[in-house]
Parts: sequence; C-alpha cells; structure tokens
Amino acid sequence: MTEKFDVIVIGGGPGGYVAAIRAAQLGLNTACIDKFTGKDGKPAPGGTCLNVGCIPSKALLDSSKHFYHLQHDYAAHGISVSDAAIDVPAMIARKDGIVKKLTGGVTQLFKGNKIAYYHGTGKLHAGRQVEVSPVDGSGTVSLEADNVILASGSVSIEIPHVAIDGKYIVDNVGALDFDAVPETLGVIGAGVIGLELGSVWNRLGAKVTLLEALPDFLAVADKDISKQAARVFKKQGLDIRLNTLVKGAEIKDGKVTVTLGDKNGESQLTFDRLLVSVGRKPYTEGLLADDCGVQLTERGRIQVDEQSRTTAAGVWSIGDCVRGPMLAHKASEEGIAVAELIAGKPAHINFDTVPWVVYTDPEIAWVGKTEQELKAVGTEFNTGSFPFAANGRALAGGQGTGLVKMLADAHSDEILGVHIFGANASELISECVVAMEFQGSSEDLARIIHAHPTLSEAIHEAALHVDKRAIHRGN
Repeated sequence: MTEKFDVIVIGGGPGGYVAAIRAAQLGLNTACIDKFTGKDGKPAPGGTCLNVGCIPSKALLDSSKHFYHLQHDYAAHGISVSDAAIDVPAMIARKDGIVKKLTGGVTQLFKGNKIAYYHGTGKLHAGRQVEVSPVDGSGTVSLEADNVILASGSVSIEIPHVAIDGKYIVDNVGALDFDAVPETLGVIGAGVIGLELGSVWNRLGAKVTLLEALPDFLAVADKDISKQAARVFKKQGLDIRLNTLVKGAEIKDGKVTVTLGDKNGESQLTFDRLLVSVGRKPYTEGLLADDCGVQLTERGRIQVDEQSRTTAAGVWSIGDCVRGPMLAHKASEEGIAVAELIAGKPAHINFDTVPWVVYTDPEIAWVGKTEQELKAVGTEFNTGSFPFAANGRALAGGQGTGLVKMLADAHSDEILGVHIFGANASELISECVVAMEFQGSSEDLARIIHAHPTLSEAIHEAALHVDKRAIHRGN
C-alpha cells in the first residue's frame, strides 16, 4: 500500500529538514527521508552539517582556539599557565555530545510538527512516487506526494591515486575523529574545509602543511582579505604551498608518502595523516529513477529554475545538489522558499546577499562582490577600509588583527560588497547583509550610530572611509 502526502522531502540536512518543518507549519502533510545514523546507532537527521560538517568542526575549532590562546596569548593578560595539555578523546566526546543534542533536537521538531520521518534512503520514480529503503534493511516502503523536494546534499570529492582509508588518509569525516594529535598532517586543498580543519590540528600542536593546486590563496575571497589572511595563517604555523599538485599518496609503515609536482619538478613529503579536502560534489547516487523526469546539468547538479523547480512537474530541489553556493544557510532559505511556494505563498531567494564565512581565527566573512569581480565586469566603485588595529574594542580584547573592506557603486553609492577579516567576522557581516538586502548605501551605514566600544565600529569607519571621511584613520 502506498502512503500519500502533500510533501515528501528526500534529505534531512539543513535544507531538507527546514523545508519539511516549514511545510508542516503551513498545514501540509509532510514526510522526510534521511539516512544519517549517529555514533549510538540511532537516527540522526541534520545531514552533513549537523553530523560531520558545520557543527562538529566548529566545536573542535572552539576547543582548539582555547588551547592555542592559553599557550600563546594569556601571558599578555597576566595569566600564567604551565604544562597545558589537551585531552583529545575528551575534546572529541564534547563534540559528539553537541552533535547528538542537535540531531536529537531535529527529531523532536519532526515529532512536534507531526512530520513522518523515515530513516533510510529515498528514490524518486515517475509520478512523484518515492521508494524508501530503510537503513535497518527492512522491506521497502512506497510513498506518493503532490510535491517532492530533493535535498540530497553533497559529498567530498576524491582525487586520483589518493585512496581514502578512513585512518591514515581521511576526508572531513575522519579529520573530526582523530584519537590523538598527529605530529604531521598534510592537507590537500587550502579552501574552507582545509583551512578550518588544518587550523584545528595546527593549534593543538601538529605541523600542518596545506597543498593547494591553484596559484592563488583563497581566490574566492577579496584579494586584500586573502593576502592578509595568508600572512597571518603562516605566522600561526600553517605551511601553505600554492601551485602544488598532488599526484599520488601511499600508506607504508603507518605513514603517508605524498608525491607532489610543482615548479621545481616532482618531490615527496611524508605525513602521519593526510586530509583530502578538495571540495564537494552533488550527491545524487541512487536518488533518481530513469523515468522520474528530473534532469542533471553537465556538472552533475540537479537542474532547476529560479524558483527551484526541476524539469519534472511537482518536483523541486534545493541545497548543495543544485546551482549556487554549497552553504547550509543558503539551503535552509531555499527550503523555506520552496515550502511557501508549494503552499501558494510568494517567496524568493536573493543569491547576491548570501554571506560566506571561513571559521579560522581570525574569521573571514564576506557578502556581495569582490574587488576583482567588479573590475572584471567594468563596474566603477569606491573603496573604504578600516583596520581592527585601530579599533578600541579589538585592541582591548587582543584581537587587533584584520580589517573591514567596503565596496560601493561609484555613482549610486549602493553597497556592492563587504569583506571582513577579523574577530567575530561571522557575526559582524550580518549588518552588511541587511544593508545590502535593502539596497543600502555606504552613507547609510556611515550615518548609523554604532555603540562604543564595539568591533562593529570598524564597519562604521570603513563606510565613512568610502567617502574619505573616516575619523580614526588617515584618508
């Protein structure tokens, strides 16, 4: 017998579970299918983000940051500590506890919103028929819905001749569960994941080498931000090697030997552990039956229009498996928008104001266009910036590294992009997102009173500097 719903969501990550909850709030009979299982063997909805991505990595980043500051920064505050040690299993247990609490919270939200939850995988067939294969191996279940939302997420990209074994050569999942601090850690890829997880183990004492094939460091960020960040990260001990291609890796006698190619030819490096973090790709394996009517793009993403409709009637798709940045908050907002569209309400997503964050220390955050993007299309703009070294709150907290950079249209003064490298950048960027969402100008931010002393005053001064009238820096 086929059970019928108004909405079926395949995938319980930050796009899928949010879409399911919003659909249920709107009075739609909703089901959600997700296969994640926690370390305790119980269902763990929340996708990569809650289980092995955003949340656990931030827990480890926080723990390692405390340990690093204890060793390197507290003496300046008059705090003396000797023989500081890190209990890695305790740190990992804390991380696991946070994950379990949050995934359990999603389970309770499903119950509270009367969402039918299926612990397994879902496969879409023609006519919005969905075949569920439970994780426990019990018989398949047939479902049907007026609308289906595909939110299958993404998986790590693997590279040729580097086989992940989960112990010596790992992806992001394995790097979250080391049982001890490796003496040496190689990281293939100096992008967001590589920087964050590399920072964790670097702070705890590992010698970390990042191997990046591209010639530019963090090319997706504004050039002034990435340039300063590279200098700071190198001072922290990260060995960042650009223009370096990994040709292969071999495990022997408990070590990983990596073969490299760069301008000097071929060479080898040996590490205790190797992390592969070269990006992610859409996860659609087993998701689509041949007759379902959903088409993929040349890059393997599910093809959708501006409102997240696929090529099959009544089938929608959101998150990492479609166009746009692979960011949890982007997926969540898409999920909400689709649920509201299904319910007959207006909804939209503005991809121009999706913020990006790299949770290093200091953090990197931005919204809108970079200077290089504006120059590439010939947009005339004015620039304002302000260093945290001139911000009272930053100096008082020992956080004077970094800057705020603001880009505004040379004619209308509309804010086109804001880029922050500094403490709490992930929180500070929100003010700029709001301003851009309302098509605000740099003058709008310049004329808003900011509390003193706060880190946000750096945004205020950067806005003032666009018009060459910053108070606390030369113009």
